[in-house]
Amino acid sequence: MLLRSLLRSAATAGGAVAERVRSPIAALIVPTDTTSRTFAKAAGGKAKTTTKGKVKVKDSRSGPADDAAESSSMDNINAEFELATDPLPVVYDPLLDVGPGGRPLFSRVDSLSRISHRDAPTYVDFSLEEWKAMLPEGLPAGMMKEFEETRRCAVMVRQRFLDLRDNFRRIVDPPMGVSNKSLKVQKQIVLDGPVSCGKSIALAMLVHWARSEGWLVFYVPKGREWTHGGFFYRNPHNNLWDTPVQAAKILQDFLKFNESRLQQLPCQIFEPIPLGEGAGVGMMKGVDSMAMPEGSTLFDLIQTGISYTHASVGVVVRLRKELSLVKDVPVLFAVDQYNNWFTFSEYEEPVTVRSCRPIHAREISTVNAFRSMMHSDMMIGAFSHSTAVGKLREELPDVPLDARVMFPRYNLDEAATVSHYYLRQKLIRQEQFSDEKWKKIYYLSNGNGSEMRWLAPFI
Repeated sequence: MLLRSLLRSAATAGGAVAERVRSPIAALIVPTDTTSRTFAKAAGGKAKTTTKGKVKVKDSRSGPADDAAESSSMDNINAEFELATDPLPVVYDPLLDVGPGGRPLFSRVDSLSRISHRDAPTYVDFSLEEWKAMLPEGLPAGMMKEFEETRRCAVMVRQRFLDLRDNFRRIVDPPMGVSNKSLKVQKQIVLDGPVSCGKSIALAMLVHWARSEGWLVFYVPKGREWTHGGFFYRNPHNNLWDTPVQAAKILQDFLKFNESRLQQLPCQIFEPIPLGEGAGVGMMKGVDSMAMPEGSTLFDLIQTGISYTHASVGVVVRLRKELSLVKDVPVLFAVDQYNNWFTFSEYEEPVTVRSCRPIHAREISTVNAFRSMMHSDMMIGAFSHSTAVGKLREELPDVPLDARVMFPRYNLDEAATVSHYYLRQKLIRQEQFSDEKWKKIYYLSNGNGSEMRWLAPFI
């Protein structure tokens, strides 16, 4: 906010600033859902929002000349720092794809599996269609914002991502000549770190890599949605709360990428699936369970939960147990916004006529089935502090003590690569680029990725 105020003051004296131009790729990216709220409008004057976010009533005595002067000043500000709108160069150009120290800016390999630690930090280029095909459940908001503003669907391969990739790779395929006791691996990991340090993007890249290796990945890009919205009912069988709308969506998302593989995996549990209330239709009369016929596959199990709303929650809970028994293919559970499963949901249970009790996330059947890391399955969760409602304690229930791994912001080498990439994508003007200037925005943002991208045009 201080930087914006200084820029406005400088522009009033004789300079000028800028508004970002929406990129061509913005039309290809599906916008994320936002929650709409209704606000009351103050009467008796036109409301104006200040830079501090407070609302004040505009003075009715100010005339058109003042409005025109203010508008002209802001137009001048928006003109100086406007992003380049010229067409980008060809995608692959060795003369332009130069990183810090003359090193290649992009990796020479097109797979996350073949990149070595010597190649980091470099960028890997994928198409938007490939990202959506590998992650049909949805892309992280930060990744989509990066693609939109840089006008390219490339991601930087960081050392911490390679450490995560190698950790899970060693679990499935241990190196030759190394005993299991000397092999240090973690089957359960919780990514924590500052806001905008790249946790969600690293998790999405890990899912992309695992699926390209043929793994079965249960990917949850928005864990917060499991505890918000839709209907909720108390389940009489276990005293937990069922959310059939979310359960059906969970099954549909899991089926998007894994349908062919699930058709080959047989069910190993044939106990009846308990039924609950359907979405807006109540309980099923005279029936409290549903049996899966012998010879059913996991695909048949999921289709049952999608077709019958009364069974959707029970199928999600059963699916968690079935996936832990799969041995034919490596199974990885990847959950973003994992911290939302340790706080209260938006649901409330009426206690008296005038009071309600907030329902904790652990009381929701689907969350209760997937939250725990006290098992031998491979599972990774990423905290999202942008969706957090409060700080969590260091020791979390149902999570091993050594599971939490701190994910750092950009270091100096990574910031140099990012700055040269922004120069390549014309977020920074060539004639104004220098090592001194990109280091200034690195230290000013303290390595925050989104802030560095926002500050890049001001070089």
